Amino acid sequence: MTDARRPGAATRAPRTGRPRRAAPFGLRTRLVLAFLLVAAVSAGTTAALTYREARNAVLAGAQDTAVTSFREQAETLAPTLPVDPDMLRETLFVIAAKAKPHPWIVFAEYGSLRVSSGTSPTSSVVTPELRHTTLSTPHGGFQRVVKNGIPYLTIGMPVVTRTSAGSSVPTGLLLFAVMRMTDEQSDVDALLTAARNGALPALAIALVPALIAARSVLRPVRALNRAARSMGSGRLDTRIQVRGSDELADLASTFNESAGLLEHSVEALQQAEARARRFASDVSHELRTPLAGMLAVTEVLDEDADGLDPDTARAVRLISAETGKLAVLVEDLMEISRFDARAAELNTDEVDAAETVRKTLDHRHWGDRVRTELRDGIRIRLDPRRFDLVVANLVGNALRHGGEPVTVRLDRGTTAEGAEVLITEVTDNGPGIRPEVLPHIFDRFYKADAARGRSAGSGLGLAITQENVRLHGGTVRAANGPQGGAVFTVELPLHDRPGTEEAQE
Repeated sequence: MTDARRPGAATRAPRTGRPRRAAPFGLRTRLVLAFLLVAAVSAGTTAALTYREARNAVLAGAQDTAVTSFREQAETLAPTLPVDPDMLRETLFVIAAKAKPHPWIVFAEYGSLRVSSGTSPTSSVVTPELRHTTLSTPHGGFQRVVKNGIPYLTIGMPVVTRTSAGSSVPTGLLLFAVMRMTDEQSDVDALLTAARNGALPALAIALVPALIAARSVLRPVRALNRAARSMGSGRLDTRIQVRGSDELADLASTFNESAGLLEHSVEALQQAEARARRFASDVSHELRTPLAGMLAVTEVLDEDADGLDPDTARAVRLISAETGKLAVLVEDLMEISRFDARAAELNTDEVDAAETVRKTLDHRHWGDRVRTELRDGIRIRLDPRRFDLVVANLVGNALRHGGEPVTVRLDRGTTAEGAEVLITEVTDNGPGIRPEVLPHIFDRFYKADAARGRSAGSGLGLAITQENVRLHGGTVRAANGPQGGAVFTVELPLHDRPGTEEAQE
């Protein structure tokens, strides 16, 4: 397995630390709800169709039996006209006695005559529509009526007489049968209850396959999430196991192919970057020896320049200055190469911080150009040479690009996490740093002013400063002061230096 993590201190992507909260309507919840919704619709539709067919079968059976029986009774009736009420009532009793499948009450209408087999001569259940159908149709009709919550079957039959020619002649006598269908309604209610009671357990049972289905869908999604996080932390060799041949398998294959291309591209970029660093390091090493000889020669020439003619003296001083800048650039390139190769080491010693800063300013003869507010008595264990470079780079940068007076402050402080730190602050009285420049102020060879092609610095001073501070486990930041001018702040831990152990490994 290839370790494709990027070299350098930041090999893993920083975690945000933000607490992960379960989404109330995440993919799992939505899948389960969708599955249950489909199951509910299916169960409800099936139950409704089953209920409707069963209900029709129950009602149609009783209805057909009653209609057929009543029609037979009406066809056998041969009344004498005009109708005698007493004889007609007796006949209605006979017909009522033969009711099927349930008892019914028979009503007869003949002109204004109203007779029934019950206690009332008329029925409030028989509707005008059924009466009209009975009058207009030789075979009569029937109707289901619900009154006061009680279901009824009403049947209307006209009484006819047969002529010698075989035709039927209405007698004007109408018979109506009114039968309660409470038993059938009870059966229908029982069917409805059974359908409802059966649908609810079906939904509960459907929850199990819903959870299983959601898990089968979420498993590859979670694997993809873990793989993406792993790649985000720098492990570009992360791959997903491809299972099956569905869309999720295609997604996993696409992820693996993309990860492979990304890993290849990063490796190529790292190799190119390593070659560039090695080239810069090799060139710096090769230039160091001849530059040392050139510096020695230019120093001698510079000392004797006063005895030369003015043009030659000016040329000698120019060569001497440019050779010095080139030597500084070579030294900075070699220093930055050591940081890139993780070969930079700390040689620590316990020092007085204020005294170390004073030595840095005195050695560079900046005592009359820099004001100091140094708190004495702060002892700290650090690399004196690297701390000297940090202070010198910041002060030199302030003197070159800022405005005097430059002030160096030294004090003890506490971070937000409660750790004690040594705070070194360098401020100047210049125009400050433009906001668009601040994010890049520590970038290598970054020029805040594009029009300034050359400067006294190498363009690596602030980058080397940042690397040295990191090596001590500290931080450095740049900002603008409230009254103008740039403010560079370095914080070094007074008691804990994680960068020390890392650099010395």
